[in-house]
Amino acid sequence: MTVLVAGGGIGGLAAALAASRAGWDVRLFERAPAFSEVGAGIQLGPNVVKVLHGWGLADALAGVAAFPERLQVRSAVSGATLGELRLGAVMAGRYGAPYATVHRADLHGLLLHAVQQTGARLHLDRALKGFSQTPQAITVQTGQGPDIEGDVLVGADGLWSTIRGQLLGDGPPRRTGHLAYRALVQQAVLPESLRSQNVTAWLGPRMHIVQYPVRRGEWLNVVAIVQGDMGLEADGWDHSANAADLAASCAGSCPALQDLIAAVDAWRLWALCDRPPMQGAYQHAVGRVALLGDAAHPMRPYLAQGAGMAIEDAAELGHVLALALDPAFDVPTVLQRYALNRWQRNARVQARALRNGEIFHAEGLLRWGRDASLKLLGEKILDMPWLYAATPKAS
Repeated sequence: MTVLVAGGGIGGLAAALAASRAGWDVRLFERAPAFSEVGAGIQLGPNVVKVLHGWGLADALAGVAAFPERLQVRSAVSGATLGELRLGAVMAGRYGAPYATVHRADLHGLLLHAVQQTGARLHLDRALKGFSQTPQAITVQTGQGPDIEGDVLVGADGLWSTIRGQLLGDGPPRRTGHLAYRALVQQAVLPESLRSQNVTAWLGPRMHIVQYPVRRGEWLNVVAIVQGDMGLEADGWDHSANAADLAASCAGSCPALQDLIAAVDAWRLWALCDRPPMQGAYQHAVGRVALLGDAAHPMRPYLAQGAGMAIEDAAELGHVLALALDPAFDVPTVLQRYALNRWQRNARVQARALRNGEIFHAEGLLRWGRDASLKLLGEKILDMPWLYAATPKAS
């Protein structure tokens, strides 16, 4: 049984690894001429770390990630601490795995290495142009050489997914009107007061900034999200940025936050796009085609679960693909099980991320109520058992 995977990013590699572990032959097609992952950091809740540990990647992750001891929420205006969530040993004890922060390229690299050990066939500079399916097989076109036949096609080709476009025909993603600035800074070059081994979220009117350590704590990842739209190309996410524009958007913030912004020499910028929360299982799988990660459920980064949900998708996909090796199960049926088991959770995460964005950027009375609630309830608000306690399927 052969699974064809479109996309060699984090979601595609996770799908390839899970399918290989389930006993399938894997062929992965990446449009770029080389495997690479740019971008910034990723937060991995215990729900995601449990999946990686289950795939035998605990040591590899420990070698590249940081494991913060706490998450703190601070006012971008006053600098006051509004609430804290204990991470570290407390989170690991509560949910069975730690909370990790990692550079995207490092997570991509350890997944790529794991996939390479499985014998999966990885094709570079091969974008999938389209597909056709029958009850018995799936056939893909690459524009290079003959068509390729398999048993399952996984669309893990990101926000601007070609596979989704053909499968669902529901148009392009929507612009959110929010801009994201990102930067990575070596902690050793920062003033001592700006270095940190914890996650900090600074909440301000119409903006927020998140910082956390990556690369074993040696680097600091900083992401600033502001409301506004400069008319950037929506399908390009790595534009050079003007630090003065970010500083203007953060005018009125506390001295500590302004010092952090000023300490960063180079910012990159992209316009955030997403789709509405999923409406049904049909948006995850139709026939022999399954969508995964951003191709299925792109979400705003206000719950830090975009990559996490892609990895969870892959774990569930691996579980159902293992079932499909039993003659008692047919491929479309097990892919429907995958879709039914995933779409509501992904929709909930998408919706919660939307709500968080409104809360993070609150003004007026809503901002006052947010701050008062965090000061009063703290960890009870910041902890999310419904999210972190998820138990991944074995695959």
